[in-house]
Amino acid sequence: MVLQAHGDIKYLSSQPLSDAVDWPMLRVEHRLLQPGEQAALTPQCTEVVLMLSGRAGVSRTGDGQTQEVFAQPGMGWIVPVGTEESRIELTGSMECLHLYLPSTLIGHSALADYDLDPDKVRLAYAGGFADPMLHQIGTAFRSMLGREVQPTDRLFVDGMQAALAGHLLGHYAADRWRPPSRAPSLEPRRLARVLDFIEARLADDLSLDDLAAEAFLSPFHFSRLFREATGLTPHRYVTERRVQAAREKLALHHSSLVEIALDTGFGSQANFIRVFRKATGLTPGQYREQHRR
Repeated sequence: MVLQAHGDIKYLSSQPLSDAVDWPMLRVEHRLLQPGEQAALTPQCTEVVLMLSGRAGVSRTGDGQTQEVFAQPGMGWIVPVGTEESRIELTGSMECLHLYLPSTLIGHSALADYDLDPDKVRLAYAGGFADPMLHQIGTAFRSMLGREVQPTDRLFVDGMQAALAGHLLGHYAADRWRPPSRAPSLEPRRLARVLDFIEARLADDLSLDDLAAEAFLSPFHFSRLFREATGLTPHRYVTERRVQAAREKLALHHSSLVEIALDTGFGSQANFIRVFRKATGLTPGQYREQHRR
């Protein structure tokens, strides 16, 4: 069975990171998704998306519900066949593995063999969940990308497909899965506004009050919600971005240490050296010597 996968249509601006692989009843793609609106469509096969790297706000609407989450590696999304998605938007880049599956995960004879009700095997429009087992299965499929086909691949894939179908039906059937209850969070659009503010003003003196004001929150609530969304305190996030920006400038070898310190918001060369060495284990000068271009 050749699946009518839709990755090239849905993610028009995405970058394939390896050649897709097709097996009977399964297609695997590895993509780098770009920020912005994606093409909402009604899929003719089921899509499972597993995030491998990146950070981005993900907002999507389908099956009568809207889901918004700040996505991080380890999260997953399911788009069942026939789902009418009307909006998909990303605020950042995401490296993802896409698994395309047939509308019926297992045959009707198998449903009877396993005493499964055909009316209860429809998957939910699930998203923003962390599922280590599903990622282990995805990692197994990913290991087969970019290499020559082996004689035992078909046997391995058949077994992993059965495990995948069992896991999806056991945890994400429409009558079983429920969106996790969440405490108040920093919505993806509001978080993106803050991150853009930081990027545009790395050289400035950024205070917690400044960042909280961009999110229209009190400093106390903003600090807590920002850490829940990103895993970092606002101060730590700003410092890491400044160190990364300094790395890029050091590798170019165009500016002095003083200029880089001022351009990236460290204020002085002494503070730049202290913070950079703490973050990387190297002084800026040592880093520049090791990363000459």
